[in-house]
Amino acid sequence: MSPADPVKSKYKRLIPRLGAALFWLAAWQGLSMLIGQEILLVSPVVAMRTLWRLMGTADFYRAVLSSFGRILLGFALATAAGVALSVLSGVFSPVKTLVEPLMHVIKATPVASFVILALIFIRARNLSVFISFLMVLPIMYTNLTAGIAAADPRLLQMAKVFRLSPLRTAFSVRLIAVYPYFLSACSLSLGMCWKAGVAAEVIGLPDKSIGEALYRAKLYFATPEVYAWTLAIILLSLAFEKGVLALTRRLGAAFAAQNEERGVE
Repeated sequence: MSPADPVKSKYKRLIPRLGAALFWLAAWQGLSMLIGQEILLVSPVVAMRTLWRLMGTADFYRAVLSSFGRILLGFALATAAGVALSVLSGVFSPVKTLVEPLMHVIKATPVASFVILALIFIRARNLSVFISFLMVLPIMYTNLTAGIAAADPRLLQMAKVFRLSPLRTAFSVRLIAVYPYFLSACSLSLGMCWKAGVAAEVIGLPDKSIGEALYRAKLYFATPEVYAWTLAIILLSLAFEKGVLALTRRLGAAFAAQNEERGVE
């Protein structure tokens, strides 16, 4: 395969996606023209123009950075808790028996219920951290627990034969088995984490946040701003997801290369 072949293949996959995006933009534009009421449905051109105008203000970046920081913190805390709980569940079966019902309850409970209950105990500015944490934790725990259980028993037996330390076994065998499950957990939870975090902000209304800006736009019937902020949320969610997944894949590739070098040695 020549070096140009992967590039051509990438562009071949990109063209249908661009075509689909253009189709839905055209459908949006046509529906907006058909309704003819900007207060109900603005055109994509107006939404993008409004977003461009918002991007020229300092308040836009303050809201984005504030919301992004809280949601990222919630995701990071849920990842750390998911890793810790899945490891403990893999080592101690009573922990798994105790934790799994809680994870089922979290998954089954509506986000709105958590938001309303959490507002009794948590300040509005920290609400999106808590909700993002709750949305990610069960996904991360379930996938990582499955990944730990999926470790090849033959490789584990071989590690015992060669008397590898538990830490070396964890890095050489279990981490390789867990990695695809962790990647899947990130892919599933990143978009949900962002949407749930912003939804919590719309209810809690912390100062200088995307949720507050979206709520105020709706309150004053500033429909173009509602669509512009929604478009910003979509783009930020995609960027957040792609960035975290790219970093995870890069770390996974670096770890695999390092593990291969150790195997050769």
